[in-house]
Amino acid sequence: WTTEYRTMDPDYWRRTQLSFIIMYKKGLIYKDKLPTYWCPRCETSIAEAEVEYKEVERELYYYMFLLEDGSGLMVASTRPELLASCVAVAVNPKDVRYRHLIGRKAKVPIYDRWVPIIAEEEVEIEFGTGAVMICTYGDKSDVKWQIRHNLPVVISITDDGFMNENAGPLKGLSIEEARRKVVELLKEKGLLVKVERIKSSIGTCWRCHTPVEILPREEWFVKTRELADRVLEEAAKVKWVPEYMVKRLENWVKSLDWDWPISRKRFFATPIPIWYCKKCGEVILAEPDWLPVDPRKEKPRIDKCPKCGSTEFVGETDVLDTWMDSSITAAVHAGWPDNLDERLFPADLQPNGYDIIRTWDYYLLVRGVALFNKTQFKIALINGMVRGTDGRMMHKSYGNYVRLMDVIEKYGADAFRLWTASSAATGQDIRFSWEAVDYARRFLVKLWNAARFYFMITRDFDPKVSVKEDEFRLVDKWILSLLNKLIIEVTEAMESYNFMAASSAIISFTWHVFCDHYLEIIKYRISGENPHKRAAQKTLYTVLLNILRLLSPFTPHIAEEIYSLLFREYEKWKSITLAEWPKPGKIDEKAIADGEVVIRTVAAMRRVKHDLRIPLNQVVSKATIYAGKYVQLLRDNAEDISGTLRIGKLEILEEGEGQHRVDEYPEITFNLEP
Repeated sequence: WTTEYRTMDPDYWRRTQLSFIIMYKKGLIYKDKLPTYWCPRCETSIAEAEVEYKEVERELYYYMFLLEDGSGLMVASTRPELLASCVAVAVNPKDVRYRHLIGRKAKVPIYDRWVPIIAEEEVEIEFGTGAVMICTYGDKSDVKWQIRHNLPVVISITDDGFMNENAGPLKGLSIEEARRKVVELLKEKGLLVKVERIKSSIGTCWRCHTPVEILPREEWFVKTRELADRVLEEAAKVKWVPEYMVKRLENWVKSLDWDWPISRKRFFATPIPIWYCKKCGEVILAEPDWLPVDPRKEKPRIDKCPKCGSTEFVGETDVLDTWMDSSITAAVHAGWPDNLDERLFPADLQPNGYDIIRTWDYYLLVRGVALFNKTQFKIALINGMVRGTDGRMMHKSYGNYVRLMDVIEKYGADAFRLWTASSAATGQDIRFSWEAVDYARRFLVKLWNAARFYFMITRDFDPKVSVKEDEFRLVDKWILSLLNKLIIEVTEAMESYNFMAASSAIISFTWHVFCDHYLEIIKYRISGENPHKRAAQKTLYTVLLNILRLLSPFTPHIAEEIYSLLFREYEKWKSITLAEWPKPGKIDEKAIADGEVVIRTVAAMRRVKHDLRIPLNQVVSKATIYAGKYVQLLRDNAEDISGTLRIGKLEILEEGEGQHRVDEYPEITFNLEP
């Protein structure tokens, strides 16, 4: 907590503003009037990374442009309201239908302006009619083609999403109203040919989900295109988990056509540390010792403009994109700029969802290259999303939204955490399931009951008292060896960020090895006086404690509760969260193999006893086991077999065949006599 930070604090403003100043002085930040994505509801520019695309059904309108010879050219567009901004009609030069029209002119319907018909190889021949109008600006292609062909710019949409004076008869209408109105006008003039319903993708604002426009606006930009190659070089040095996630970052960087607009027309965010001379427009950059500073409220600490000598200044009213704050978090956490601790920087781990690879991960890399000439993190751990029960992304409008607090109130935080960890591979989405969360809860109930059992049968046990090796029975060595294997398996999985494998292994061992088999086979030893009682108690103590140590990252609450009640007074750690990670001990493969024979034999006999409707706590008068090559092994462990199954008389023979068989070891058969 000594490195806690909040991006809205003045000291964090200072750090963000300093990073702006450094990059400005390096020539990596500039101001220009360029096309940017614009949200007409928020009335601000947004970065390309903040545009969210959604699939929608909408109309594709077919209408006619008149040619100079009186014939017509049919164009298809989803945005006829932008006819006022049409500056050319483009066709693919490979399209034999229109090749003869290249270089001629077409009249824009409604507005009766003549625009050139140009050749553009990127026009899709198969889409619509194969002839498209270039508007400034309908989409990114329009921006690219307008620059490529040096076409004029005609803007017909206002900042708040209404049509301006260039739109003529559509002036004052909203974009949707203008679309309906222009379709009516096209119909009246006999120029509307047909309307088709299509599915297509539209860009929306990440904050309010309003469809975005592309408008030329004066903004501050970071030269991300100039930094792209270095960003890709540093991204390649990062370990991405899962590995394929780096491709998402690479594809994003390679797809970017524009620089990053970092200025926003909002009220609350980090102020841009810039003033302008009121007379000559000279940019006045804040000095580092002025920071934090708010040019909207404060004057620059200079007497006059260094260029013209004027004493009047205007502060920058825009603020910085919030990702300018978040993109230095790794450095700030390590003490930058005051005392950068190289032991903490670059950060070991950057965990986040795949939905912000193109924002947080990308901007961290951009700023790392710009400020430090290296990445700000060594490992990118990319997580998936929890989807609705229907497999779609959760959304209230879909009716598949589940409140987290509803889950926690019903099943607890630990059950939810364990479910998320054990339900999907790292980076994969999870379909929400009440039944699956309930399964995790039932596992935790099983663990709690095992802890209660331990509490009840170890009141006379002091864990500090040593137990001799010869006091441990085969099943004790079996479970301890399997525990050590589990520690190795979970450690390897955790080190590779395979939380599904780690948590699933713990669940399987705890429930189906420790609880289902080991606890059952030692109950008789612990319930009375037995020379091997202390060994069972010591084994139980060791296994349960290490299960808690392995499980605590997934289920910290129940692990802490059990630890504090049963183990803390005997261990050196004040909390299970402070405990050292378990180290594996000796693994006795022979004990594992022999123990499996005994355990599976007991399990098979318990099932038959249950099938015969003999209560498990009721004595069976006689049992006979025909063990073949396992005869001596089972005789050596006859006490565990008869004690667990409450057998009055147990015979273990080498030859013969019983009515019932041990599935895992078909050579072993047995009979039970009530």
